[in-house]
Amino acid sequence: MAEKSDSVPSQISTNQPSYQIYNQSSYGLESIADKSIDAIITDPPYGIGFQAHEWDKALPKRKIWQDCCRALKPGGYALVFSSIRLMHHLMLDLEKSGFRIKDVLMWAFLNGMPKSRDVGLDIDKELEVESTKVGTYNYVQGYKKGGADNYRAADRYAGKKKYRCEPASEEGKYYQGWGMGIKPCYEPIIMVQKPLPKGVNVAQNMLEHGTGALNLEDTRMPYEEGEGKVGHNPHPKGRVTGNVLRTFPIEDGYDKFFLVPKVRQHAEEYNYHPTKKPVDLMEHLIKLITHEKSTVLDPFTGSGSTGVACVNNYRRFIGFEKDTDYVAIAERRLASACQKFTEDQKGQ
Repeated sequence: MAEKSDSVPSQISTNQPSYQIYNQSSYGLESIADKSIDAIITDPPYGIGFQAHEWDKALPKRKIWQDCCRALKPGGYALVFSSIRLMHHLMLDLEKSGFRIKDVLMWAFLNGMPKSRDVGLDIDKELEVESTKVGTYNYVQGYKKGGADNYRAADRYAGKKKYRCEPASEEGKYYQGWGMGIKPCYEPIIMVQKPLPKGVNVAQNMLEHGTGALNLEDTRMPYEEGEGKVGHNPHPKGRVTGNVLRTFPIEDGYDKFFLVPKVRQHAEEYNYHPTKKPVDLMEHLIKLITHEKSTVLDPFTGSGSTGVACVNNYRRFIGFEKDTDYVAIAERRLASACQKFTEDQKGQ
């Protein structure tokens, strides 16, 4: 249920999940009071021009991180997704805005999209030699054509046949298959923290604000069936979660990783957002830096995956998103999550 009040309390005051989405820019965060937010989890523009989207051509201005730092409670954590190429700029912006760099989590996966091309074909073009056509293929820009309810799709690309070519010149053939980059297999998630007030220790801050530490208890990796306890002082609930999150298991005997799949095209077909994150991933991150009834802010809400994860885990969500179409998708997903939450509560 979307709250229509302009007030932003710091905790959930009812037995139902609550959220508020502002269809506006997050710069300024005028609706958010100082030191009222427990945590920030967001997936901002990476500044890499992903799929030629205009909104991704530049990193956010430093002001948004200054605004976030103002709104965050002392000791509060923020998790910010980024790109490998530009995360150093984003980390500097975060640091200059008052945050302290604590860690960089790695969401590792195998099905990344290589950002490359055959240099041999470029050499053909440079030499004004026509490359050899060896077949055709259908180019799809990551969306299903049309989609549920005929939501926006990349119709100018979907189903359009393109020629598959090979170098024709001797020089092009020599460098056939050379490329511009290797396949990306992880996304960095920058973990930062708002410093504690001078002279205040973690225990004092937790008692005052409920922020300042990580929720390791609710994010432990449980032991597998039949597995013996590990470590010199094993915890009954399992291992402490690591800073590597994976989409596939690894058999190394000792270390274990939180597993979360990437979003597939057959899921939520009405959601055409090109960079949506899995709700399972967002739930893990939310549990790591908050407790129940915490207030989570996402200044770049997109299609609302962070909000859905908050509703699923009894956290209050506040989001900002400029794109009206994405807001509609987020509202739809959040309303559905609230309805499911209510039904599950009645069934208990």
